[in-house]
Amino acid sequence: MIDKKNITGLILAGGRGSRMGNIDKGLQDFRGTPMVSHVLNRLSPQVSQVLINANQNQATYESFGVPVWPDALSGFAGPLAGMQAGLLHCTTPYLVTAPCDSPFLPTDLVARLSMALQNNDTELAVAVTGENNAQQIHPVFCLFKATLLPPLTAYLQSGGRKVDAWFGALKTVEVFFSDERAFRNINTLDDLEKFENA
Repeated sequence: MIDKKNITGLILAGGRGSRMGNIDKGLQDFRGTPMVSHVLNRLSPQVSQVLINANQNQATYESFGVPVWPDALSGFAGPLAGMQAGLLHCTTPYLVTAPCDSPFLPTDLVARLSMALQNNDTELAVAVTGENNAQQIHPVFCLFKATLLPPLTAYLQSGGRKVDAWFGALKTVEVFFSDERAFRNINTLDDLEKFENA
């Protein structure tokens, strides 16, 4: 397993929040605190340091006590642009990402991804849930080598935006997690209300 001192965590909060009415999802109150704080509390013990990728409300995100970096690309270019921003400011050999709208993320996420990446000698490990033909990949829950910055930048500069297409060009291992609930995204105001007391 990779020592956590060699892993930086990145919380992806760079989207527009369009499915939540164009409000900043990470800053929405959930069970008494902003959603991003739940992610931060779960991810922080698993890594050496945490960064947040945000393209709006940066000062508010900075109030959580971690560095905040916007996309290097303009125009809300998606999660890969957030990953690139994280890599540009990552000082460890590995970066792990999680979205700001997943307050239930597993407390063993990084340990399991890092073990699989190391054991399979791959460049990237990504979380998967579900059974057999109903398996679902969770591409923004992934751990990868910081050396992937140049190919990621080249992919973005060529106009690429699709996460699965970029993953397809890499040596990747899928890591199965049995608890699908840990990867629930709270994308809408209805979801926020639904999971408040779930």
